[in-house]
Amino acid sequence: MPVLAELTISDDAEAWADAGFTVRDGRCKIGGVSIRFIDGSDGITAWGFAALDDPVTAIDGVPTASIEAQTMERWTHPNGSTQLDHVVVSSPDSSRTTAALEAVGLPAKRTRDIGKGMQQVFFRAGEVIIELVGPVEPKGDGPAGFYGLAINVEDLDATKASLGERLTDPKDAVQPGRRIATLKTRDLGISTAIAFMTP
Repeated sequence: MPVLAELTISDDAEAWADAGFTVRDGRCKIGGVSIRFIDGSDGITAWGFAALDDPVTAIDGVPTASIEAQTMERWTHPNGSTQLDHVVVSSPDSSRTTAALEAVGLPAKRTRDIGKGMQQVFFRAGEVIIELVGPVEPKGDGPAGFYGLAINVEDLDATKASLGERLTDPKDAVQPGRRIATLKTRDLGISTAIAFMTP
């Protein structure tokens, strides 16, 4: 089964370092996922998978690469990040994007109605969940795209204490028994939406 192993993010690497992430030579590693920073402020621009059966260049318009499996080395981060919990992808046509993900070996695991004609569809890509958000009925023919990241931390209260006003106050997450807080990325000059969660 394909494993999400890399993200390309158009952001200032130093801004991520200011948010408590360890950055080395323009890269960051969260759990088993390597992040490669490129110039710009466009957020997540591409992803790479290990163990794809066939090489692909895009999944429903999302730039995609087939890459080698990553080493098991785990980086530590001052903000307590331990693992990428999920990547949020948005689409104007959930059924089309679901079919594209399933075509590369990522079967949909669960669908959740979130009201107002919108739904979430969940896929497992190694240790990371892909969360697809889109309308129940198609609302256009544009490509899918990235929305943001949710990252597990060792101790959310410690992360809040470390980041202070750069992080919202923790609150209960949708997932029972978990808590979440949102990084104020705009204040930090980061274009990628980021939330921190309890495991």
